[in-house]
Amino acid sequence: MSRSKWKEFAQLLDVRYFNSISSTRTSLGFIKTFMGITTAEAAIQKDGLHSIFNYHPIADGLATSGQPQPGHFPLIREAGFTTVINLAPHGAENALPNEAELVAANGMDYVHIPVAFDNPTEDDFEQFCTALAVYPQQPVFVHCAANMRVSAFIYRYRTQILGEDSASARPDLDRLWKPFGVWAEFTGLA
Repeated sequence: MSRSKWKEFAQLLDVRYFNSISSTRTSLGFIKTFMGITTAEAAIQKDGLHSIFNYHPIADGLATSGQPQPGHFPLIREAGFTTVINLAPHGAENALPNEAELVAANGMDYVHIPVAFDNPTEDDFEQFCTALAVYPQQPVFVHCAANMRVSAFIYRYRTQILGEDSASARPDLDRLWKPFGVWAEFTGLA
């Protein structure tokens, strides 16, 4: 493993990520995918979308997750999703270099909004809202590396754009992690 990959790995061990049971589970699961321990094809077929790391359906036609594996994209399409939005940068630890082609080969639209984990911006959120405008007319599957970026974006979208009460949107966020630092500020939870 290269020195830069080791540096990224060391950053994953930041104790702030372990601020709750859900955050600990997400962090440890992401470390597993970072180390290259992926879901086998048999498990993908057996468990379907639930075999995607941190898969979490939000509503009819809207689901989120960590990075899907190549074998997941046919299942995402079979589940009725027509658009895949990816918030992880191409250089993310577990990114698929050919994800756009995999999505297109399965007849879905692909939107890539690379969000730096240490610096989510208002421009990123505006692009996300624009991309998500097709929902609920079209089913949308949104993912990043571990469903941390996405869960924060979805929480903010639900509360600030759709006007949903924080009390109903917050459990979906808390199930995955407790945002801190720039993410607490980004979601308005600081």
